[in-house]
Amino acid sequence: MFVEFGVAAYAAAAARSPAMLAFASDSLVELMSATVVLLQWIPNVSISERKAARTASVLLFVLAVAVVGAALAGWTLGLRPQPSRAGIVITIAALFAMPVLAWLKRSEARQFGNAALAADATQSAACACLALIALIGLAVNAWFHIAWFDTAAALAAAPILLQESRLAWKGQTCQCC
Repeated sequence: MFVEFGVAAYAAAAARSPAMLAFASDSLVELMSATVVLLQWIPNVSISERKAARTASVLLFVLAVAVVGAALAGWTLGLRPQPSRAGIVITIAALFAMPVLAWLKRSEARQFGNAALAADATQSAACACLALIALIGLAVNAWFHIAWFDTAAALAAAPILLQESRLAWKGQTCQCC
């Protein structure tokens, strides 16, 4: 996840890509979510499973707001996203890795009845969804030189993130990805 975030953040900055910024932001939120889940098992740290799940939900909501803000700022400022090979490569890698990780986390969450881990699995599923959306935006921009499609891809991610945030708040998992 650290490598994913680093490459995605670099690609977002280099290409001025709202879609990559959405993906990089998701990677950062996913790291924070995993940290919250891990805090449940540290002996001197007291965080309930419900609080951990709710924290993951809030992080998804913040991510949705950040994505919309970045996309609208890009449009308002007239930023023209550039093609990004690094962005295309990291999103393809995430498309393979994140669904497997989400499935493994969901499986463990069901086995142990852990709502926080289920919410974290939702974060991983969101990462896969965002990877696909970002990849489409990046590919259309790279191959057809339609720069606004990158920003539109970022905006398309927001409803997915809001739905996942709502489900995580209720302790449910997303089945969309």
